[in-house]
Amino acid sequence: MEQPTAGGRTRSIPSLYLSQASLTADPFYKHRIIADPEWSLLTVPRLTELCLQHIVHNFEKNPILDCLLPEHQRKVLDRLSTSLPLTVTANLISDEDYWKRCCTERWQVYDISNYGDSWKRMFFERHLENILKCFIPNTTDPNQVLELIPLCKDYVRKLEVDQFLPPVKVDQKEERDDLSDTGSESGLGEVSVHHYDLGVLITSLPHLEELHLTYGVKDCGMNFEWNLFNFTYQDCCNLAVAVKMCHNLKVFKLTRSQVDDDKTRLLVCNLLDHPSLVELDLSHNLIRDKGAQAVGKLINCSKLEILNLCNNHICHLGAQALAQALAENSTLISLNLRLNCVEDEGGEAIGHALLTNTTLKSIHLGSNNLSEPTATFFSQVLAQNTTLTSINFSCNHLGLDGGKQLLDGLAANKALTEFDLRLAEVGQETEYLIHQIVWANREAARLGSLQHPPAKPLCRKHSREQ
Repeated sequence: MEQPTAGGRTRSIPSLYLSQASLTADPFYKHRIIADPEWSLLTVPRLTELCLQHIVHNFEKNPILDCLLPEHQRKVLDRLSTSLPLTVTANLISDEDYWKRCCTERWQVYDISNYGDSWKRMFFERHLENILKCFIPNTTDPNQVLELIPLCKDYVRKLEVDQFLPPVKVDQKEERDDLSDTGSESGLGEVSVHHYDLGVLITSLPHLEELHLTYGVKDCGMNFEWNLFNFTYQDCCNLAVAVKMCHNLKVFKLTRSQVDDDKTRLLVCNLLDHPSLVELDLSHNLIRDKGAQAVGKLINCSKLEILNLCNNHICHLGAQALAQALAENSTLISLNLRLNCVEDEGGEAIGHALLTNTTLKSIHLGSNNLSEPTATFFSQVLAQNTTLTSINFSCNHLGLDGGKQLLDGLAANKALTEFDLRLAEVGQETEYLIHQIVWANREAARLGSLQHPPAKPLCRKHSREQ
């Protein structure tokens, strides 16, 4: 709209002023605001919120966290992506909720109690385990493991690797061509089948306390070949040296890996005088008497408390060597020899050792082709030994007379709380009577623990006062 001026000219009046003038001229209008009905002041982000969004969006390039207020840290952590590089998050983020998201988005099945109730520990242990299970020697880049060490070394306490892949088998024709090009025919058709060397890794994990290993391939299906399950002597050498250098290791399990006598002796040689090893599991292997004799030496040169040699090929000579060590040992509390073939000669030797041993609490001799002579000797053990709380004689041939002698030996025994005689051919009545005695001992032990609970450790303040 134009308005005349004093010189005859005209000027335009802004629409804003025009509307104000017209509104003022309206006697019935007092106040009116024209705005977008969907617009609201609440939709405008606060400056703090914009800053937090910027931090989250640029966290990978510029990780900012420690300098934020606690409530702002919480908002940033809740929004961070779980796919951020570990080089950014590993040593910066300790928040358990963030690592819980990382775990639950990656794995459907988990038990956090197996990881000390720490989500961060669970993530790094399982992540490292997955890399090792999929590592193919001469194919996978070793830096995948080496670069992870400084990121996970403070959090890994236990490793359970139930698969090690061998190198990819080279086609024989291609290999022949390669050898002919180099003018060498030595080693034709031979392929290195050694697995990944754990030495650099486990010696770089200062808090590693448990190592569970199985050398083999899972779910190989129609691609089955025996060399997929070949734990070589070189593999054993590498592993033995690494375990020796892992001074904080408390539990070592090497199962289902075709460990024979020579490999057992090599392992034992490196485990002698180990400063912290308390549990050794070599079950489901190929250990015979010579390997068992080597383990017998280890029993008295270490701090072993739990020894599992289940499902091997140990006969009476190996059992006698173990019994000799057991008679002098003062640390072992559990011995598992199930599924071997120690027979009565080995069973009697072990029983004789238990007449003097005062530390062993549990022994498993199931499926060892034992018969009445072993039962006769163990009746003396039951009458004299006050330390044993668990015996397993299942799947043997103790016979009716052997069962009666065990029952007689239990007459004054108050310590035994578990006695497995299933399929031991001792007779239903004898098995029932033995069960009644063992049940009474178990109830007496339970009531005793209720009446005399273990003393609670004094707090620091009280101990200073005393």
